[in-house]
Amino acid sequence: MVNRYGVFNRGLRKLSTLGEFLGEPVEPVYFFTPTGLTGTLGWGRRKYARRARRVATSRGIPFLCLEDGFLRSVGLGKTEPPLSIVVDDLGIYYDATHPSRLESQIARPLTGEQTSRARAMITAWRNGRVSKYNYAQDYAGDLPERYVLVVDQTWGDASISFGMADESSFQRMLDRAIEENQACTVLLKVHPEVLTGRKRGHFNLESTARRSNVQVIGDDVHPVNLIEHAEALYVVTSQMGFEGLLWGKPVRTFGMPFYAGWGLTRDELPAPERRRPVPLENLIHAALIEYLRYVDPETGRRCEAERVVEWMGLQRRMRTRFPNDVYALSFSPWKKPIVRRFFQGNRVHFVDAVDQVPEDATLAVWGQGHQDEKRPIVRLEDAFLRSVGLGADLIQPLSWVMDSRGMYYDATAPSELEHALLTTEFPADLLMRAKRLRDRIVEGGLTKYNVGVGTWRRPQEALRVILVPGQVESDASIRYGGSSIRSNMQLLQAVREANPSAYVIYKPHPDVVAGLRTKGAGEDEALRWCDEVVTDVAMGTLLSAVDEVHVLTSLAGFEALLRGKKVTCYGQPFYAGWGLTDDRTPPARRTRRLTLDELVAGALILYPTYVSRTTGKFTTAERALDELLDWRQQKPTGMPLWRKALRLVLRLGKKSD
Repeated sequence: MVNRYGVFNRGLRKLSTLGEFLGEPVEPVYFFTPTGLTGTLGWGRRKYARRARRVATSRGIPFLCLEDGFLRSVGLGKTEPPLSIVVDDLGIYYDATHPSRLESQIARPLTGEQTSRARAMITAWRNGRVSKYNYAQDYAGDLPERYVLVVDQTWGDASISFGMADESSFQRMLDRAIEENQACTVLLKVHPEVLTGRKRGHFNLESTARRSNVQVIGDDVHPVNLIEHAEALYVVTSQMGFEGLLWGKPVRTFGMPFYAGWGLTRDELPAPERRRPVPLENLIHAALIEYLRYVDPETGRRCEAERVVEWMGLQRRMRTRFPNDVYALSFSPWKKPIVRRFFQGNRVHFVDAVDQVPEDATLAVWGQGHQDEKRPIVRLEDAFLRSVGLGADLIQPLSWVMDSRGMYYDATAPSELEHALLTTEFPADLLMRAKRLRDRIVEGGLTKYNVGVGTWRRPQEALRVILVPGQVESDASIRYGGSSIRSNMQLLQAVREANPSAYVIYKPHPDVVAGLRTKGAGEDEALRWCDEVVTDVAMGTLLSAVDEVHVLTSLAGFEALLRGKKVTCYGQPFYAGWGLTDDRTPPARRTRRLTLDELVAGALILYPTYVSRTTGKFTTAERALDELLDWRQQKPTGMPLWRKALRLVLRLGKKSD
């Protein structure tokens, strides 16, 4: 039998994943309640939840109480839908005056497998440094050498009254914290909107800050750093007490939150008789694995808790790589939204000149500009699995390089990619990821831009076919990674001279073919030194059909390595010098020999930053590959009129340079 749940709350009706969370169809209810409902849904203890409960009672059908889960989202509730929710058929977790489904799950004995899973969840939670919300930066100020953390809550928080507490509980909590910890600082964490006056807390902050050994923090910060270094936590009903238990901290409660009364916390209030001492694993398994329902942030389908913890941990790692404030220098209007997307988690300030940037601030620049700048610099560039379509066509990227050491194509100086390839001890699981990624790229025929629709047939008489990919000759990779050869035709002549009997194909760069970049000198005469010029054929198609690829610094050489082809480098691209290519001018710094999968792990998994087209959040190389394949399969019937007009503008701009 298929259930039909009535939804009375407008906000709940807008939750697109509600049916996925429930595994059942939902039916919005407006003025009149339809017949045939098998249950009703309500959010917490709100007004519309009371209506849903009354309808359920009058019709003798179940009422399910929903709430945000304990690992909710990156951003706040008003900006992002939840990745986890509570579905409770008995009560709701924060109401200590009545039983809840969570209580019954906590009290149930665990199997050995469940205990192990709970312990693994604790480890994953800590390693991911996650919390209920995950958008804020870590606290950047100096923390006291020793402190206990006291947590305020906003006025009117339903968990306070339903947690058998009131306003006086907060003052009692602070007094106890001061009395019991005279040898260390009492760190009072208040909600940031309390300091701005938008919300009300439970303390007079002016007088509280004057109390001995009390320090007030009202910054909008991620709580993990504060919890991790605290000696103990003092809470009324805040979820931060639960997170303190996950971090192995002593927790003192002054209300009756869902995690109190189980012998794991020191409680000011007597526990309900329903609660009895249990191991920590019982609480963790029930609260994070059994009680919550999760949806995968990238597919919208039901998933396990571990998947969301892993994904949220990725968001935290990527959001905290750079300082809070980043000054992006001289970016065009179309690139500015992309810069914000790749620096999500940071405050990005766009400036037009270096003298607008504070001393010691971090700069973000495109490519290799501002070489003499003394400030910290993050250099940005397109990465190696970019898009379906050309960057010069203003197609937005799935991946960028964000390098604080240098730039991968600059062979004259170290980069983060080179450093990773020189120093990383590649674990077996990472190498397995690299192999699977490589296999899927080859199987899917993917390259950097994924353009070209024509086919190419290898001549039957050709015993040895060499592909020479052209580059945009103003490309910085030629300037910083080239050799004495600095042009496409010089390269083509060198290849022909060294291989007089080979069948040589020249493929101009797609930006040049599209008229978006200038041809190199003499390119119209390419057939003097090659057997064939190929334009509208996908690079992946060509690479599968040739024997060798000879490059200056083109990424096509790396793409050829993925396909097991012999690659000869006349310059010093990032993939040269590791023992995988025939190098005419080997880079001296690259002394390590790598396997192909080690190179792939560094270049495609560890080095680039990927941002999902689906979620707008950080993602993995594997997910980016999925999205590239889906993107390519959409097969637009033709170029939109606005893009044709844009191409014309870009061509005219190029001619006027």
